[in-house]
Amino acid sequence: MKQLHRKDLFGWSTFNEERNIDFHSVLWVREGGNILIDPLPMSEHDHYHLQRLGGVKFIVVTNSDHCRDAGHIAGSTGAVICGPSAEEDAFPLYCDRWLYDGDEIVPGLIAYELNGSKTPGELALLLENTTLITGDLIRSHVGGELCLLPDAKLEDRKQAVQSAKRLAQLPGIQAVLTGDGWPIFSHGSEALHYLARSL
Repeated sequence: MKQLHRKDLFGWSTFNEERNIDFHSVLWVREGGNILIDPLPMSEHDHYHLQRLGGVKFIVVTNSDHCRDAGHIAGSTGAVICGPSAEEDAFPLYCDRWLYDGDEIVPGLIAYELNGSKTPGELALLLENTTLITGDLIRSHVGGELCLLPDAKLEDRKQAVQSAKRLAQLPGIQAVLTGDGWPIFSHGSEALHYLARSL
């Protein structure tokens, strides 16, 4: 895994040839148990790295299209899986906990429910008020710029735009770690504001 913009954050990725972008997963190393977000399959090297960093206690899945390897990892580690409450009736994985808008998953990690994306109630996660972690709705196909999921994949563009603008109003965001596309490690608020103005 690669260290990200903080000493307690790591990530690993896979390149998607169909979309010509990387898909990403995030590990937050913390006292009280590490957290994986939208975990992709891990290489033997990354799995060993994860064990050296303390393993995993929680897995957060932002939407049903980002289940990825969460079930397998939870099965082998005993990690607790948390998923979006709006998908509870049809989620493809068993979840130990369903997350609602404003829930504090663990101290310092807040869930925000997004509407209008391709799945109901997709989650964005705010880490210690400075790092925003997104699933599908907010992404980056060009380095340094954020964009929305293409209109053809949105369930309701108006609601999606409102959700993006709500996130842009959060103060003090330094980094935006997208599930799909380039991460933004600095000036995150500016990138979110620019996206909101363009919608």
